[in-house]
Amino acid sequence: MLTLQEILIQARHENKAIGHFNISTLEMLRGIAEAAKEAGGVPTLIGTSENEAQFLGYRHAVALIQSFREEYKLPFFLNADHHKSVESAKKAIDAGYDSVHIDLSKLPYEENLTGTKEVVEYAKRKTQNAKREISVEGELGYLPTDSSKVFDEAVEINPEDFTKPEQAQEFIKKTGIDRFAPAVGNFHGMSTIMEKKLDFERIRLIRGAMPEEVAFVLHGGSGISHEQIKQAVQIGMNNVHISTELRVAYAEALRKSLADHPDETTPYKLLPDVVDAVKKVVFQKLLLFGTQ
Repeated sequence: MLTLQEILIQARHENKAIGHFNISTLEMLRGIAEAAKEAGGVPTLIGTSENEAQFLGYRHAVALIQSFREEYKLPFFLNADHHKSVESAKKAIDAGYDSVHIDLSKLPYEENLTGTKEVVEYAKRKTQNAKREISVEGELGYLPTDSSKVFDEAVEINPEDFTKPEQAQEFIKKTGIDRFAPAVGNFHGMSTIMEKKLDFERIRLIRGAMPEEVAFVLHGGSGISHEQIKQAVQIGMNNVHISTELRVAYAEALRKSLADHPDETTPYKLLPDVVDAVKKVVFQKLLLFGTQ
């Protein structure tokens, strides 16, 4: 099986993107796996944020991904998404995660760089000792809001918070990261009254300043129009994160299932519609990421 880095490089050459989908329950993982299978067995990143990992349990999440990898015979990779401290990132690595996203983007630049570099070096030592690849993602630039919310108001986007190409180049070189996440007009969560608008010229400039082997990650993919996603992938984004849309699909399907079956108390009879709702969203995204 190809490594995650090899898969990401291949996607870049083919003008495609690898989907990254967050989970906090078994039903979400089942929906993602079914979608990946139906989409032709495409490689998929499964993410758990710090809170999601704590809810599932780090080692339980690793065991789940391993069991689904064996059951579906598909290349699934587990990523510790948005881990906000060096300690939590190391915890995920120690638990057996395939990848870790160390997100120190809210810290001053030098602290972000130093902390990210420490995680990269830790992952490299673990890679050598355990003889397994551990991919590390770093982030630079400020993304407002969080993925747990759908906003009924406009989200303030300040271009001053966007990632600067020359600083991105330095950050990547000094940290040695495998994947890089910028702020380019994207934000977490979704707004009901405004459309996310990506800065495509900035995306081009940052991609041009990056080494070819470093993957380019788009966070906050929920709520970005299909046209913008396609354009972003065409000019270099080869890993796209989706979380809020899955949470919305999950919650809406669960509420409907409970309302339709008010006397039902058996969870496995209430949850198939939830799995299907998540599957539909993921399948649509996988087709979008792979049909540029």
